[in-house]
Amino acid sequence: MSIKEKVIALGFFDGVHLGHAALLRRTAEQAAARGVTPAVFTFDRPPKEVVTGIPCPLINSPEDRRDLVRRLYGIQEVIMVPFDQEMMTTSWADFVTKILVGRYHAVHLVAGHDHHFGHKNAGTPELLVKKCAELGLGCDIIPKVELGGITVSSTYIRRLVELGQLSRANLFLGHPHTLTGTVRHGRGIGSARLFPTANLVIPPHVLVPSHGVYVTRATLEDGSCYAAVTNVGTRPTVNNGADITLEACLLDYEGDLYGKKLRVEFFEHLRQEIRFDSLDALKAQIAADAASTRRYFQTHP
Repeated sequence: MSIKEKVIALGFFDGVHLGHAALLRRTAEQAAARGVTPAVFTFDRPPKEVVTGIPCPLINSPEDRRDLVRRLYGIQEVIMVPFDQEMMTTSWADFVTKILVGRYHAVHLVAGHDHHFGHKNAGTPELLVKKCAELGLGCDIIPKVELGGITVSSTYIRRLVELGQLSRANLFLGHPHTLTGTVRHGRGIGSARLFPTANLVIPPHVLVPSHGVYVTRATLEDGSCYAAVTNVGTRPTVNNGADITLEACLLDYEGDLYGKKLRVEFFEHLRQEIRFDSLDALKAQIAADAASTRRYFQTHP
């Protein structure tokens, strides 16, 4: 079997935001110039969460991170490994020589200005540059990316998502906030008495946007897209305020979605989630939300 040499971008890439985009574009450029594979090395869960034991809700699931770097930036291979005891205790130098070069055949590495790696995060961008020079590898360190004087970071974007400020979050992401899930059976009220809806299973450890109703776009497994009104919250009118759900109403769609994967992209917050006195009142509001969603996509094609 032939060895596939790679240009490898290093990072966790939560959100796959504009800062990450600079790394990923450089990775694709260097790989094209060398005729090798553009790749990403990342972990299945945040190292900080493993070390501290404190849960860290994320912008994206591992599946969405993998999809975004491939779909948006042309990365061909995503090396997503468990952050286990081996990774936790490997020195920064061995991480470069034994894992990135020895195991994954890196010929060029790309990292961010604040990237730390290896045991106790002892590896720094400066050490990475020095080690790559010793090994005859190429190396790029990407400076921080700012937008409106604010450094683009996953931490800042997480806060925007939590607050429901999705249109602003998207500016820093460089793409719509994305959440992919499997459609499950709901209580049947949406499809039977209101509009056809898809109840999504929210991936574990993934941030749910602030409760409310959003302009979204839903993409099916076959690549077809539909404008959608998506409610995030407890559905107080029909569900007595129990359990957080993500319910997408696909406009102009007919068919069975149960058990299928659905990618939901968030564009704008429409309104807060409120309790209605009747299903008829709720239905009227959803019709108004659908009209608002259609207008949004007419003015933002």
